[in-house]
Amino acid sequence: MAKHKYRFNPESLSFDKIEHSIRKQILKFFPLLGSSIIMAFILYFFVFGYLIDSPKERKLKNDNSQLLTQYELLQKRLDQIDNVLNDIQYRDDNLYRVLFEAEPINSSIRNAGFGGANRYEELEGYENSQIIIETTKKLDKITKKLYIQSKSYDEVIELAKNKEDRLVCIPAIQPILNKELTRVSSYFGTRFDPVYKGTKKHHDGIDFTAPVGTPVYSTGNGIVEEVIFSGRGYGNHIVINHGFGYKTLYAHLSRTKVSQGQKIKRGELIGEVGSTGKSVGPHLHYEVHKNNRAIDPINYFYLDLTPNEYDNMIEFSSQEGGQTLD
Repeated sequence: MAKHKYRFNPESLSFDKIEHSIRKQILKFFPLLGSSIIMAFILYFFVFGYLIDSPKERKLKNDNSQLLTQYELLQKRLDQIDNVLNDIQYRDDNLYRVLFEAEPINSSIRNAGFGGANRYEELEGYENSQIIIETTKKLDKITKKLYIQSKSYDEVIELAKNKEDRLVCIPAIQPILNKELTRVSSYFGTRFDPVYKGTKKHHDGIDFTAPVGTPVYSTGNGIVEEVIFSGRGYGNHIVINHGFGYKTLYAHLSRTKVSQGQKIKRGELIGEVGSTGKSVGPHLHYEVHKNNRAIDPINYFYLDLTPNEYDNMIEFSSQEGGQTLD
């Protein structure tokens, strides 16, 4: 490459050597230097600003990573707490509340969500919003389940305090003494109607066959709710409200010994066996109701029967067919 540059001179028709002064060379050098410096700054900020983290940025990223790990661990701990709570709820519904004859809490109440506007709107818009929102939702759900469980235990505690009163009120004996009982003629369940021959119906109680005038006793403490005299259906009958959702009915009586509103104790004489109303022979038709639904009275004779007598009664009651006396 030539060390010198030449320019054609049309006047002399020759090439003149181009001379560069130091000043011109310096002025020419500065733009190149400035451009290089600007490019260097741009490259520096790009590399260190976007590709290489500053110490402060590295610390923030490390803190975020630690927080994310802690949230994940918190999720696992909340899952463990929820499993323990589910076990407590199961025991509450299937043991404690059964023991005190309380209805289990409906799962739709226990697991109900939160309605209304978006409760977690303020947590949106962050890099890890989803895990934060899910953790908060789970915590809210557990908090509500704990509140409902706490209320349930409050109820169970009250039931436990009233256990003694409850025990004396629940029907627990036969309404007719065994020594005065001829036989149990019909049990709870599907039986043949004695009037409409060949027709089956559901028999809501138990028929105790006994002579007219045989004493009938209250099977638990309570208040006489009704004393009705009738020539149809149950005939002369008594309804006793025992509280705690229990009622008992004593039908086809020849005589009654109580009046409406009277307080009654278990084993107290309330009437005498008869054959009034729709009845084909002297007997007592006895029913037990829990929460306005007829249930099998055979489960409420445990203070009267030996284990063998109870087993025999269970065996007879499980046999379908047979005829009622009413």
